[in-house]
Amino acid sequence: MPSSTNNKEKQISTFPIRLKNQWELNRIEVQGVLGMAAGAITQKYSDALKLAVQFFDIQKSGKLVDNKISWRGDSGLKDGIDEKLDLSKGMYDAGDHMKFGFPMAFTATVLSWSILEYGDQMDAVNQLQTAQGSLKWITDFLVNAHPKDNVLYIQVGDPKKDHDCWNRPEDMTGKRPLTQINSSFPGTEVAAETAAAMASASLVFKKSDATYSATLLKHAKQLFTFADKNRGSYSQSIPEVQEFYNSTGYGDELLWAAAWLYHATGDQSYLDYVTGTNGEEFAQFGRPTWFSWDNKLAGTQVLLSRLSFFGGKDTSGNSGLQKYRKTAEAVMCGLLPNSPTATTSRTENGLIWVSEWNALQHPVSSAFLAALYSDYMLTSRTSKLECDGDSYKASDIRKFARSQANYVLGENPLKMSYLVGYGDKYPKYVHHRGASIPADEKPNCREGFKYLNTTDPNPNVAVGALVGGPFLNETYVDARNNSMQGEPSTYNSALIVGLLSGLVTTSSAVQSFT
Repeated sequence: MPSSTNNKEKQISTFPIRLKNQWELNRIEVQGVLGMAAGAITQKYSDALKLAVQFFDIQKSGKLVDNKISWRGDSGLKDGIDEKLDLSKGMYDAGDHMKFGFPMAFTATVLSWSILEYGDQMDAVNQLQTAQGSLKWITDFLVNAHPKDNVLYIQVGDPKKDHDCWNRPEDMTGKRPLTQINSSFPGTEVAAETAAAMASASLVFKKSDATYSATLLKHAKQLFTFADKNRGSYSQSIPEVQEFYNSTGYGDELLWAAAWLYHATGDQSYLDYVTGTNGEEFAQFGRPTWFSWDNKLAGTQVLLSRLSFFGGKDTSGNSGLQKYRKTAEAVMCGLLPNSPTATTSRTENGLIWVSEWNALQHPVSSAFLAALYSDYMLTSRTSKLECDGDSYKASDIRKFARSQANYVLGENPLKMSYLVGYGDKYPKYVHHRGASIPADEKPNCREGFKYLNTTDPNPNVAVGALVGGPFLNETYVDARNNSMQGEPSTYNSALIVGLLSGLVTTSSAVQSFT
C-alpha cells in the first residue's frame, strides 16, 4: 500500500434518467459550449479509460469470474473463515495483499458516483458494465463485512506480516487476521464511509437489481446510525491503523454519508443532518480542502451543490445548502490557475501537487470534482463563477480538468504517461507484487524478494495502474523499490476512472440520481 499515503492528507438528486424534450434541446447548446459535436468521443480519454478500468480486475481477491488477466488467479478464498464469514471478495489495496476497509469503501463510493454521473458516457465506450461489475465485487465484500448492526470488519490481513512478504496473492499461505470496529471500539469514519459506499451503490443498482439495491440501502442506514451514535475515531480505538491509513477526523465522513443517504432516500432527516448543527461543526464552510481517501469535505460540497443547481423549491433555496455551494465555489476558484485565489500547490508545469506520497491523488481528485462542477454549471445554464471579482465560465473549469488528465497521460516534462499501458512510455517497474513475479513461478513469502530487487522490468504489465506520481520538481524514478512514486492504489483508480469518464465525450449532468 502507498505506505505513507498513510497519514492522511486532510487540510487544505434522485438518478440516471436523461430528461427528454426540453433537455434534448438544451444539449445542443451545451455541446456548443464544450466545442464538441454531438456524441463525439475524445479518443485519448476513451483509450485511457478502457485501460484504467482493467486495474480493478488486477486487484480482485476471491474466486475470479470471467477472469481477463492472464497472470491473475483465485486468491484469498479463506478470508473471513475464522469468523465464519465470506470475505473472499473485495480488492487488494495497492501493490500488497491487504484489504483495508476504509480506502476500499472510498473506492466504491467514488466509483458509484462516477457511474451515476457519467454512466451514459462510460456506456458510449462500452465500459459501464465493467465498472458496475467491479463496484459489485467491492460491495459484495462490504455487505459480508457487516454481519451485525454495530459490527463492521474493516481489515483483512496483518500489514506488518504482509509487508514482510513478496509473493503472488495466489500463493499466500499465512494467517489472515480480521480487524473489526464495534460499539466498544468505534470507528466512525470507516462506518460512515462504508455507509456512503452502500448508499451510493444502492442507486447504481436500483433499476438493474432492486433486491440487491434494497439490501445495500439497509446496510447503509444501519452503518450510518452506528457511526453517528458511537462516535470515535478508529485511529484511537485501534492505534495500529495509524501507520497506514491514519484518520485525522470523522466529521467529514458523517456529512458525506448523510449526503449520499439523502440522495438515495429523499429522507429530509439526512438533509437536516448536513445543514444543521453537524454542518456547522464539521463542514469547514468557506475553507477549501483537498478531496482524498481521508478528507471527503470537498466531495460533499460538490455533491450537495448539485441540489442547489437542480433541486426543487425545498432544496434550491436552502441556506445551509448554499453554504456548501459557496464552499464548492471556493474550491473551484482555488483550482483555476489564473484565479486571484488560485492555490500555489502546483508544479512548474501546472500539476496540482500536495504530497510526495501518492502525489497524483490530489490532482486527479481535484480534476474529477472540477469536471462535475463544470457540468453542473452548463446543464443549469449558470453562466459564470465569481472568484474574488474575476469571472470564469464552465469551460474554464473543464479546461483545468483536462489539463490535469493530460499531464497524467503524458503532457509533462518527462513525456511519460503515469497510467500504465497508455502511450509508448510509462513506468515499467511498478511496485506491485503480482506484476513483478512471473505467473509460472510460485515463490514463498521470502523467496519472492529476488523479484522486488531484480533490475528486469515487470514480467506482467499492471494495465491501468495509476502510479503514485512525480515529485514537486517533476522527476520520477522508475524503480520497483520506490513505493513512494511507483505504487498504484485501487482508490486512485476510481478517481481516474471518474475523471476520464467525465471527459470522454460531451458532458451534461443528470438532474436526478433516481
